Amino acid sequence: MTEQVTIIGAGIVGICCALSLQERGIPVRLVDRGEPGQETSFGNAGVVSPWSIIPQAMPGIWKKLPQMLLDPKSALSVRLSFWPRMIPWGLRFLGNSREKTVREVANAMELLCRPSIELYRRHLQGTGHEDLIADSFYVHAFRNPDQANLNGLDYLIRKEKGGQLERVEGDELHRLEPALTREFKAAVLIKGQARVTSPGRVGAILADKARDQGAEIARAEVTFLARAEGGGWNLATSNETLHAKHVVLAAGVWSADLLKPLGLSVPLVAERGYHVEFPNPSTCLNNSVMDVDAKVVASSMQDGLRVAGTAEFASIDAPADPRKQAILTEQAKAMIPDLDTSQARFWMGRRPSFPDSLPAIGQLDRNSGLYGAFGHSHYGLMMAPKTGELVADLVSGRRHNIDLAPFSLTRF
Repeated sequence: MTEQVTIIGAGIVGICCALSLQERGIPVRLVDRGEPGQETSFGNAGVVSPWSIIPQAMPGIWKKLPQMLLDPKSALSVRLSFWPRMIPWGLRFLGNSREKTVREVANAMELLCRPSIELYRRHLQGTGHEDLIADSFYVHAFRNPDQANLNGLDYLIRKEKGGQLERVEGDELHRLEPALTREFKAAVLIKGQARVTSPGRVGAILADKARDQGAEIARAEVTFLARAEGGGWNLATSNETLHAKHVVLAAGVWSADLLKPLGLSVPLVAERGYHVEFPNPSTCLNNSVMDVDAKVVASSMQDGLRVAGTAEFASIDAPADPRKQAILTEQAKAMIPDLDTSQARFWMGRRPSFPDSLPAIGQLDRNSGLYGAFGHSHYGLMMAPKTGELVADLVSGRRHNIDLAPFSLTRF
């Protein structure tokens, strides 16, 4: 196949789809209303983790939800106007929290996350920016040392799949990360990780690579997607109507609205995440560090020290909650006492989340030339390169022995 493939969405998932299609000799066009890689994929904590294979819904989570929802500083919040949509989505979410389901979801997540470091290094090769991804531990830091338990289900699953995990006490943790508060009494080190030192720059650099390899990148918002007479698809945009025989839908949470007119209703919601970045932090971290109590992740980046977290359920276009900046700044200071929190930059993005933590990947309508690559929840940065590989295989007709049923929209 040599026809151009049009990718709706130039976030990190769409960019990786473009690169993998190009590797198979297929020309591509990326269409996005913004600059490539500068929306949701811009603002994450930078963790590239082959072992981020644990879904959000875990056994017993229902016991924790009331307290989290009532605590104004909690990582979880729901806008009042969103509750009518939240209740059915939340019930599906809780239905995925049984151990059997968690293990099945973890198997599917492993397929997407395990090769992430290797694939990013391959995509960055030759760009002159190979240093944008660096080896790292993922440090889960605990104030209560009893909670640093390697026999918890999340750590057991990782160990069973070959992950290298080590529990360390406070003194060893502070030798590894001197900037952390001494209130952290123990940590679990997840080894064999990497971290991206500027997620937005990775998106921009890889988009430039795709462009240099012949990709067309169109700056326009796709407002409507419809089957064209005679086959293929018409894409109504803010500028013009485009035609494409093959379309990859990688528009994150905005994908749901494009599918509704096609009769496809999907339980995809905007799980909004926030970060604060401190450009002159006066201290640094050597690894990605999660404060397990606050559910926030801190990482030193090229433009400062970033602390990212929270899961706010609200409509896509709801304004950012300005209170989140003060909460995240307070949590950052609690993690790193010497952190200079002046001149903070505040950001909000919209994670596209399904209730089972898995994305939609594959043909969305048989023999129609429409493929899905959206809904990656908290894991878009990790899952993007392998998603690109799978989509490129499907579009090009390359055979593989991978069961994509866990990523099919028919699961809903």
